[in-house]
Amino acid sequence: MTTRRDVLKASAAAAAALSFPAIVKAQSDRIKIGHLTPLTGFLGALGEYAVQGIKIATDEINKAGGVMGRQLDVMSEDSVNPATASTKAQRMLERDGVAVLMGEINSASALTIMQVAAREKRLFLQIGARSDVLRGKNCNRYTFHVDIPVTVMVNAAGQALLRDGLVKGRRAFSLTADYLFGHDLAKAAKNFLTANGASLAGEELIATDVTDFSPYLLKIRQAKPDLIASNLAGNQVTNFIKQYSEFGLKYPIAGFNLNTADAWAAGDGNLSGIWPTVWHHDLNTPGSRAFVAEFRKRYGKPPENHAWIEYVSLKIMAEAMNATKSTDTEKLIAYFERGTEFDLLKARRGYFRSWDHQLMQEAYPFTVKPKGKAKDKWDFLQFGAAVPAANQPLDLLAPTREQNTCSM
Repeated sequence: MTTRRDVLKASAAAAAALSFPAIVKAQSDRIKIGHLTPLTGFLGALGEYAVQGIKIATDEINKAGGVMGRQLDVMSEDSVNPATASTKAQRMLERDGVAVLMGEINSASALTIMQVAAREKRLFLQIGARSDVLRGKNCNRYTFHVDIPVTVMVNAAGQALLRDGLVKGRRAFSLTADYLFGHDLAKAAKNFLTANGASLAGEELIATDVTDFSPYLLKIRQAKPDLIASNLAGNQVTNFIKQYSEFGLKYPIAGFNLNTADAWAAGDGNLSGIWPTVWHHDLNTPGSRAFVAEFRKRYGKPPENHAWIEYVSLKIMAEAMNATKSTDTEKLIAYFERGTEFDLLKARRGYFRSWDHQLMQEAYPFTVKPKGKAKDKWDFLQFGAAVPAANQPLDLLAPTREQNTCSM
């Protein structure tokens, strides 16, 4: 005997059977993007900004109709370390069916993802890792690089250092993060300093998990240098800056790597010196103002440069897919290589060089406002004019083809 309960069960089963194909179809129509970035460890704070930035871009793109009429599904995961990053990249391509890979901040992890991309012949938009060797001897045709490389960072800060007479005849004490990026940065910094008349008073390699800098600060005090060359990374910079201030040391700092989140964490009154950055939230362009306003609305704070770069990177990828009407790797590579210009929320648009796949764009040197001039806890940085200048080519500060060992 058929009861009312049986009828209801049958109706529910039929409804589920009818709706299931629609759900599967909706899911399969989405364009999946594999996004890897460090969310733990010494770069974890930067990775948090990266996820927030790419989330805003995803929401904006999907609200505007998606890409080729399809919604984006960005899968953000903690890359953890180079081995895990490689494993997750492989799984995203093979099991999760992502169309492209994006992300990373750690240069060593970026290298392993690049190797997966080359092996699988799939596109990797490498967003936040800055080591020159990724664009040099380790370059491959399946990887494009968005952030400025270490040579540009050194040259951006270096122009300001030369302007202020802080290089020629100076004895510099170098502190370097002991991993791929730090080694690469230290090499570029040393080349710049010695080429412009400085010498080394000492140099130290520092493990990325070091939090107590007192042994190195004692060596600095003993060496009595004229300049500190900082080739540190992530929260290393924050810890060093705070302890440097606590020690009462006053030697000028030539900072060749600093993300604004690490500067903010150091706090007003602790940071000093000259540093480079790729973007800052005070940039007065319509695009930057709109992005900053939306980020503040969502998260109650201004965006750091890794939030911005993830945001514009997904916009770049969506633009390329829409323009080519495809997620095909070869079509996307061709689109990027032809010198297409992209809106980076800066005064000048950027483009990828065809031969090393590096995005050419403006950078900015910055220092610190006088004590008490900050409007809030994020406002104590004083940014200089964009480099290269408006009348100079965007690749002026980048390694030339003759200086670069990239071969695709």
